[in-house]
Amino acid sequence: MTIWRPANMITVKALALIWQDDALLLSEVQDDAGRVTGMRPLGGTVEFGEPWRDALQREFLEELGARITLLDNFFVMENLYEHHGVLGHEVVFLCHAHFAESRFYQKDSFSYDLNDETTGLATWMSLDELAAKQLELYPVGLNEKLAKTAPIKSGRRYS
Repeated sequence: MTIWRPANMITVKALALIWQDDALLLSEVQDDAGRVTGMRPLGGTVEFGEPWRDALQREFLEELGARITLLDNFFVMENLYEHHGVLGHEVVFLCHAHFAESRFYQKDSFSYDLNDETTGLATWMSLDELAAKQLELYPVGLNEKLAKTAPIKSGRRYS
């Protein structure tokens, strides 16, 4: 297992809020021992000179082979956090989106490759499930932000 630490600089992230019924598509966040400590929406780092919307589209193509449609509803959060004693600092663009192809709503979970040659796991999870499992939603403050606003549920379950 690769041990990850935050960069010693501000990073810019773009994450998609993709809903299916009352569940969000969320990826596991693990500690150094491999225990799942929280969940976060899928997306990734914005590269130098890349608009955040392009970065979000690129990340979904790279990780899931999926095209997503970004909605106009987005917000920005500043995320100051500590991970195993190391301070992290991110500016995070969070955008409501949906999959361009309905087949992605038929999957219960998604396994994808990360940059450090490890595998990530994403699954559909409601905010109530997250609370019941005592998992954090990252970035910190996102849960409260979503609870205050009605989610844009762009996806639906297909049988």
